[in-house]
Amino acid sequence: MADGATARDEIYGIAELAERHGVTQRTIRFYEDKGLMSPRRVGGQRVYTEFDSKRLGLILRAKAIGTKLADIKTFLELYGREGEGRIQQLEFVIDMTAKEIAKLESKRDQIDATLEELRLIHEGSKARLAKRRV
Repeated sequence: MADGATARDEIYGIAELAERHGVTQRTIRFYEDKGLMSPRRVGGQRVYTEFDSKRLGLILRAKAIGTKLADIKTFLELYGREGEGRIQQLEFVIDMTAKEIAKLESKRDQIDATLEELRLIHEGSKARLAKRRV
């Protein structure tokens, strides 16, 4: 099946999928509205497969580390219908994570410098206060 489903896939309703991933049904519908998920419809009801569940897991994992929805969509679209874009997908992940690592390391350096300065001010203030109390 072209959408990643197989005959052995377990089928979920939206409530089951939401509970399985610890999110609300509204969250899942939001991701659908943003084009990140597209479940099949059976009689007007959303039907999710194991493929959809894994996709939601990827979305949630990416969101947990602060990835923008547009980047998540690009990542998911790179995969293609049959996984033909896996190399491009991995290159995209490598590029995105390298940029985020660099940003976080820079922030950490700034935090370390600020902490150093605050410790100097703190200790200097304590020493001046101790001299005045004597």
